[in-house]
Amino acid sequence: MVSGVTGLLDDVAAVGRSRSGGYRRFAWTTEDLTLRDWFDGQAAARGLEVLEDGNGNRLAVWGRWSGNPGEGALLIGSHLDSVPDGGAFDGPLGVASSFAAVDRLRAGGFAPTRPIVIGSFTDEEGARFGVACLGSRLATGATTPERALALRDDDGTTLAEAMRAQGRDPRAAGPADWLAGVGQFVELHVEQGRGLVHDDAAVGVATAIWPHGRWRLDFCGEANHAGATPMGDRKDPMLTYAATALAARRLAGDARATFGRLAVEPNGTNAIPSRVTAWLDARAADEGELERLVEGIVASARSAAADDGTTVDLSAESVTGAVAFDVPLRDRLASLLDAPVLPTGAGHDAGILAAAMPTAMLFVRNPTGVSHAPSEHADDADCEAGADALAAVVRELAG
Repeated sequence: MVSGVTGLLDDVAAVGRSRSGGYRRFAWTTEDLTLRDWFDGQAAARGLEVLEDGNGNRLAVWGRWSGNPGEGALLIGSHLDSVPDGGAFDGPLGVASSFAAVDRLRAGGFAPTRPIVIGSFTDEEGARFGVACLGSRLATGATTPERALALRDDDGTTLAEAMRAQGRDPRAAGPADWLAGVGQFVELHVEQGRGLVHDDAAVGVATAIWPHGRWRLDFCGEANHAGATPMGDRKDPMLTYAATALAARRLAGDARATFGRLAVEPNGTNAIPSRVTAWLDARAADEGELERLVEGIVASARSAAADDGTTVDLSAESVTGAVAFDVPLRDRLASLLDAPVLPTGAGHDAGILAAAMPTAMLFVRNPTGVSHAPSEHADDADCEAGADALAAVVRELAG
């Protein structure tokens, strides 16, 4: 059996499809469980054993592997969840390409010298509970179970409650034993940009991930009547938020600053808000620049709050430093594939696992350059080229 990547993606094309044409596949929902079942079915069709750790990360194993440190398994894979109305490729392309790469290798009679493990990491996007790469953070100890399990979604459901509802024991969450048995991780992902378009290449190799994070800002004022309250008598936190969003745009320069999510209370058309909660996503080429950017945005927020008679509080929800992928591994793969190397401003599970093992990333060309939106795309031929490249990498590293 040699599966095409496009066919594998077609299998899950209807799961979590929204009216926008994008996807809503959030952790520990019905859609997530459907995708887990698909993963298990693909593994079973290939005779691969499936394991799930206490965090919900799923691992399909080719070869004999008990997770012992001496076994040095090669881990490949990505994630299956999405942002709200995300694209079809971010995450699933890496998982589908891993199954397709195994098919290609088996069809050619390849026998690995060490176990090959296909991973599907839970809640990479953080769309439901607000912390990105939650499965890999828990597995590596980058996030504590106590903090993670207490996270709440917009409906007030904790991660612990969501896991129990799907038959999992949240007491099992935390550092994963299997991690010690992995020697290297290679994640394939659709490019989130147009670097490979400009390089006229179907596949590239990542050099580094920009430092990035998510910060919550709570702007508090005084609820009042929209018609009866003169403009000069208001304590309107929406105005403070608006000034902060404009400051973020002004201060970002070559960095990135985005307010993409808001919660307004009481959220009435004819009511001045009492509270506006806004989430800032900020990224920069180095950690000093990121720190200065966030400090500047917060200073602007506090200055606006003083003018508006409101207050602002800041809390960091997740912050990840710069990640430089393993240089010898990166260079080896770039030479093997004759592929360009390029950085990324997006976070990935590979960025978390890089602290635990030599890690690399492959990117597949995205002609639109759009990601986290329905128009994210990769051509069929490029998807297959990505699976061919991943198969070549597995052959190189485990042959």
